[in-house]
Amino acid sequence: MERFTISLDEKLASEFDRLIRERGYLNRSEAVRDMLCGKLDALRLQESQAPFCVASLSYVYNHHERDLAERLTELQHHHHDLVVAATHVHLDHDNCLETVMLRGATGTVRRFADTLIAERGVRHGQVNLVPVDVDAGHRHVHSHPRT
Repeated sequence: MERFTISLDEKLASEFDRLIRERGYLNRSEAVRDMLCGKLDALRLQESQAPFCVASLSYVYNHHERDLAERLTELQHHHHDLVVAATHVHLDHDNCLETVMLRGATGTVRRFADTLIAERGVRHGQVNLVPVDVDAGHRHVHSHPRT
């Protein structure tokens, strides 16, 4: 473990200590580590240096929109290799919220999320990508049943 020292003005240190208490960190080191990891992950994603990710894709849509629910389900089925799970919530008489958990190559996951969010009738779409390290030597062999 490598140690380093940083200097903060009194106001910033006080705000940081408040944040640490609110978020439940035990000490400044844990908080700084999480902040650095979060920033570095975001930069890796932004610069396409994170080859694999997990993601949550959430969006709101009007279920009365013509064929929209079927189109969204069809997209998920066509990308079954990315889609891990989906949750559907009825918000009110017209609107539904879906959250889809994804995993795979970062570029592929991002393109899928963008495509789904761009579907006519989808509103308020948001994707949260989290870079992950995967065991590149592990090859998962499986078959896809035909119906």
